[in-house]
Amino acid sequence: MTQDKDAPLREDIRKLGRVLGDTIREQQGEATYDLIERIRQTSVRFRRDEDHGARVELEGLLDALSREQTIQVVRAFSYFSHLANIAEDQHHIRRTRAHLISGSAPREGSFARALADAQAGGHSAAELVAFFDRALVAPVLTAHPTEVQRKSILNCQADIAHLLDECDRVALTPDEREERDEALRRAVLTLWQTRMLRPARLSVLDEVANGLSYFDATFLRELPRLYASIEDQLAGRDAALGALELPPFLRVGSWIGGDRDGNPFVTADVLRRALSMQAACALGFYLEELHALGGRLSLALGLISGSDALLQLAARSPDHSAHRNDEPYRRAISGIYSRLAATYRELLDADPPRRAVAPAEPYAHPRELADDLDTLHRSLVANGSAALARGRLRRLRRAVRVFGFHLAPIDLRQNSDVHERVVAELLATADPTIDYSALDEAGRVELLARELATPRPLGSAHLRYSDETESELAIFRAAREAHRRFGPAALPNCIVSKTDDVSDLLELALLLKEAGLLRPHEAALDVNIIPLFETIDDLRNAPAVMDRLFALPCYRKWLAARSDTQEVMLGYSDSNKDGGFLTSGWELYKAEIGLVETFARHGVALRLFHGRGGSVGRGGGPSYQAILAQPPGAVQGQIRLTEQGEVIAAKYGNPEVGRRNLEVLVAATLEASLLAGAAPAPRPHFIETMQALSDAAFAAYRGLVYETEGFERYFWESTVISEIAELNIGSRPASRKKGTRIEDLRAIPWVFSWSQCRLMLPGWYGFGSAVQAYLAKHPADGLTALQQMHREWSFFGTLLSNMDMVLAKSDLAIASRYAGLVKDAKLREAIFGRIRAEWQATVEALLAITGQRELLDGNPLLKRSIQNRFPYLDPLNHVQVELLRRHREDHADERVRLGIHISINGIAAGLRNSG
Repeated sequence: MTQDKDAPLREDIRKLGRVLGDTIREQQGEATYDLIERIRQTSVRFRRDEDHGARVELEGLLDALSREQTIQVVRAFSYFSHLANIAEDQHHIRRTRAHLISGSAPREGSFARALADAQAGGHSAAELVAFFDRALVAPVLTAHPTEVQRKSILNCQADIAHLLDECDRVALTPDEREERDEALRRAVLTLWQTRMLRPARLSVLDEVANGLSYFDATFLRELPRLYASIEDQLAGRDAALGALELPPFLRVGSWIGGDRDGNPFVTADVLRRALSMQAACALGFYLEELHALGGRLSLALGLISGSDALLQLAARSPDHSAHRNDEPYRRAISGIYSRLAATYRELLDADPPRRAVAPAEPYAHPRELADDLDTLHRSLVANGSAALARGRLRRLRRAVRVFGFHLAPIDLRQNSDVHERVVAELLATADPTIDYSALDEAGRVELLARELATPRPLGSAHLRYSDETESELAIFRAAREAHRRFGPAALPNCIVSKTDDVSDLLELALLLKEAGLLRPHEAALDVNIIPLFETIDDLRNAPAVMDRLFALPCYRKWLAARSDTQEVMLGYSDSNKDGGFLTSGWELYKAEIGLVETFARHGVALRLFHGRGGSVGRGGGPSYQAILAQPPGAVQGQIRLTEQGEVIAAKYGNPEVGRRNLEVLVAATLEASLLAGAAPAPRPHFIETMQALSDAAFAAYRGLVYETEGFERYFWESTVISEIAELNIGSRPASRKKGTRIEDLRAIPWVFSWSQCRLMLPGWYGFGSAVQAYLAKHPADGLTALQQMHREWSFFGTLLSNMDMVLAKSDLAIASRYAGLVKDAKLREAIFGRIRAEWQATVEALLAITGQRELLDGNPLLKRSIQNRFPYLDPLNHVQVELLRRHREDHADERVRLGIHISINGIAAGLRNSG
């Protein structure tokens, strides 16, 4: 009899739903519970049959809701979305463990699978070790303007997930099971009684604290475990490698506290405090681990021997307790703890949570702490206690090498327009005859190169500049201070948003010189200067811009100080908003090919930083497939990519899920770097076909979004964009400028708004028109050619797979209710009619090319997920439409506004990758 692998998932969903239902009955009464259930059943009927009667009944139910009933209905369905997520995550863990326990072949995306494939491709274990010597894999956490989860809610969810996990792993007696069930009921009750929304907008430091919670929960513990697993698997393939210790190739970075693009609240003081908060997190973790390690390494002389270095380390310890005279490891650890506690005090000007036994000299550098821990390790290995070196000590040694005293490298980012204004002011103040803004590109480059050739600063401490210039100069001075305090690894990157030519990068260089981070006379550059190419035109120009940059002798000298490695960031979000899903993906692919060729010609190593969002409309989708779909030569063993918003919680909120996602990044980078040559290059006619599709999709997308009269009004009236701007969900404004122009709107709320109304327009619009146009020109063999592209070209296959996912999450019936919010009936019918026709054409094209009968036939996991959650998600959309209608008629009703904001939270949770 075939085992139903999904039965435990359905049981967990039923169980959590039952507990939530019981909680609602107890807290709100039977009538409220019955009302919620009736709305759910009617919504299911509406979704399943698009039944007009169900629509009328649903609208009647929602119209009749009182304000208090509306809030309870929205809360109920929102919390069920959260609980369904927990059940799904637990099921993924359950299936992964079952797969490992069964001894089946390694799964796709696992390091074991990547390792086996690499060795099958002729790469020895020693060659793989050499690969890691130069590798860099770095997910980078970013603050998200549409991240809706409160930390308190996440904590409640973690408690529930832990209880489900305990029941999975432990055989329980009836009493123990009842105890767990009662604990689950308490946890769900706590969730129900916890406020879902923040009463005030997040500050940047609140966002820093939220980001640090993922280090506490996952990264600090799971990264060392993953390193150990990778090292053991490599060593197991070749005994000659011995006990292997890889360099710290896998790191987690952050933009939180350093991303100033459009966020005036990121100041020099905020940057300093963010760095201190990070250091406190890292040092606090090390101190706790040392305390626990000292409690366990109770080895006594006479029973064991210790190395001379260990005995000397113990002798230097300020711990002179007679109870530990013959316990050299404990005394040595006590001394390490004392020095680290002194380091905590020196770096943070505060006492650590647990006091040391006595004062000691602080560590000057993380290397010194690592050396002392290595002394413990070597002594254990040399004296018959190697097994004791492989547990907590091994993980702590790895953590210190990865996280140092700074925890995570913070990137600085600013818009090129700001740099231009600051540089113009500095130049004009130094020489009033210079009008920098009036110069053409060649004139700017010539002037900047001349200024960069001299060590003389432009700025003066005796002059008063504009607030903007003072703020920018202060940021770079704070960066210089951070290098002295925490080391260069604490702040290694400066990113220039909206880079469109060489002068944008030289302007940053000039500001770095003002702070001493670039010293031309020494050819010393202390940070990476990173262009961010965002729009379609910028992507097309990227290779030429880098070609001109590398032609500058001064820049090549600075680059030599950075190991002749240049990082380039590619913006998925803005290119999508600018040109649509298909064209954005294609122009990114072509830009990478052009950059690979340009860098090879100049002898510069390329590292790409992918500015991907959570949603497909912002470059999201499964990371494994996305990395493998990069063009040949684009990965080269090094990759950085952003992790944003609710995706951070989904990927890294659970430690086990987090470790799996980190492993996927490593596996994909290894395969894309070493096995890319095994994949066939795209056929020439694939390139031609893709260009034709992109041109047609671009015309369709731009025609709707930027060239249709009234589209801007349609967007603002048919989505929750106005309400998102009011919600306390991030420190950064939703728009770059005041006003309603789509050009000024940030890409994240743009995509998020389309997700909320279930159209997901940025993730598919234009593809149907493109395929129709292509088939009209190639009626005989066009479909066959597209099907061949889907089978043979991973880039095109991944593109369609992501579009398949986003289309499955869309719902035209629900979207039609949002369209009903548009007051101008003629405008509503014209634009929604175009959207509906394009959606139908896109679905038909996708199914014809992939050979699927229904959306997601090729992804049963996600298809099952949607079937489980959408009957509970759809009511939230229906209620949200009604609330929007009420809110726009009466802005003074605070309860209605609260209901809208709770519904935004619940829908985002249900969709999981919406922003």
